[in-house]
Amino acid sequence: MYPHAKYLLAGDQNIVVEIGNDISIDIHKKVRGLFIALTKISGDEIIEVIPTYRSLLVHYNPLLISSHELIRKIKKIEESLEDMELPPARVVKIPVLYGGEYGPDLEFVAQYNHLTPDEVISIHCSRDYLVYMLGFTPGFCYLGGMSAEIATPRLAEPRTNIPAGSVGIAGNQTGMYPIDSPGGWRIIGRTPVRLFTPENEKQPVLMQAGDYIRYYPITLEEYQFIQKAIEENRYRIEVDSIKKEV
Repeated sequence: MYPHAKYLLAGDQNIVVEIGNDISIDIHKKVRGLFIALTKISGDEIIEVIPTYRSLLVHYNPLLISSHELIRKIKKIEESLEDMELPPARVVKIPVLYGGEYGPDLEFVAQYNHLTPDEVISIHCSRDYLVYMLGFTPGFCYLGGMSAEIATPRLAEPRTNIPAGSVGIAGNQTGMYPIDSPGGWRIIGRTPVRLFTPENEKQPVLMQAGDYIRYYPITLEEYQFIQKAIEENRYRIEVDSIKKEV
């Protein structure tokens, strides 16, 4: 049973639909359901819908619809969510070169958790990670589902620059850096896949909230092969479509 959402005004063009205060699959399911339903009817009145861990920001045109009327519409959708069947989730397969200069913190993560580097890699690749939301930088995924066996604290002093594609661990979370940026996550590997392509106006960000990420290890030769294929625009990312129980 879903809790009833709270509706909060954020200026004169935005409504925050607050589902709850926890990071959970149940709350995510409602956020995703509302996001899908509102995106289908977006247009002149609803300009954009942005999902987070536990809420949505609905950006609307106040000249075409009032906040009261929009809240009424969203509440009507909310009432039907229990009967809504979510579409199959995408599972995006991400190749990762672990360790060495591409994953300078892999050894530390292994030592901290009393594991070998190969065991860290095996555990990291053993499950699918739910994309709860995007933020921080364009395309940065906030993921759920990492094993506590490889949880590792952040760096005491963040690095000033982490290369795009770097895969890291911070506490009980894992994620990837879509662009070069500062950061304090423990870097265990890097993917050659471009996560943010601003020149692609239709879909500049590879992942979306509600997707899953499945990491798999590759060699340096495979990394270079994929990198070259991407440069020549002949690489196709593997994507599964699976009905996830979320």
